[in-house]
Amino acid sequence: MTPAAVQLERAEAVIGGRSIWRDVSLTVGEGEFVSVLGPNGAGKSTLLKAILGLLPLAAGRAEVLGDRPGAHNERIGYLPQRHGFDSSTRVRGADLVRLGLDGGRWGVPLPSWLPGVNGSHAAGARVREVIELVGAGSYAHRSIGDLSGGEQQRLLIAAALVRRPRLLILDEPLDSLDLPNQSTVAALLQRICRSERVAVRLVAHDVNPIQPYLDRVVYFAGGAAAAGRPEEVISSQTLSRLYGVPIEVLRASDGRLVVVGQPEAPHVHTERHA
Repeated sequence: MTPAAVQLERAEAVIGGRSIWRDVSLTVGEGEFVSVLGPNGAGKSTLLKAILGLLPLAAGRAEVLGDRPGAHNERIGYLPQRHGFDSSTRVRGADLVRLGLDGGRWGVPLPSWLPGVNGSHAAGARVREVIELVGAGSYAHRSIGDLSGGEQQRLLIAAALVRRPRLLILDEPLDSLDLPNQSTVAALLQRICRSERVAVRLVAHDVNPIQPYLDRVVYFAGGAAAAGRPEEVISSQTLSRLYGVPIEVLRASDGRLVVVGQPEAPHVHTERHA
């Protein structure tokens, strides 16, 4: 058994006196690529807050990196939801990655020649290493605003990885990308899981572009959650139980999943609900 990066046992989250989800049990192992799915308002972001220690559980138990949530956030890489940089953003990609090392402490990247906390040649070497890891070496010294959405996303992932986290959390990082780039970023994250032994937890609206790369999924709906392999969770039986209405999961000839329900299909799988 691999060590657990995240473990919840019969957990409940309450916000403003309202239960968001309850009786949730799940485990994310070291080096696992797990996607968090579900309709808007089902509790996906609430789960991220609970993992980071920003929202105490109302019931149950949570353990993150072998300790209470929030105890080791410096070992967690976090990429919040965003919708791209515009062309006026003149920060170089490499400097954005460097912010992952010393930006939280100093506010700006420090020159590589400056002695001190992170202003060292070792820090510069780590920045170059992680840029190569995500395949961004050819454009890392260009302004981030001049890059495509997929190129920007690679550099943001590099920034989240630069401090060698054991857990990487990404909140809807694929929403602003086209389908080919979604699959490319998912393949990159799978490779990082395997090579760096980093547990990756990715919040997504559509499982189809990333399904081939996932180890497991966690699906939130109806105030509860189901966790397991994609084919186990995204099934007619499991989704019908979560939503409390008949749900049918169909597989198209190209392998894509189509979810049909009454009175309306779960909106995690269709762009018009994004």
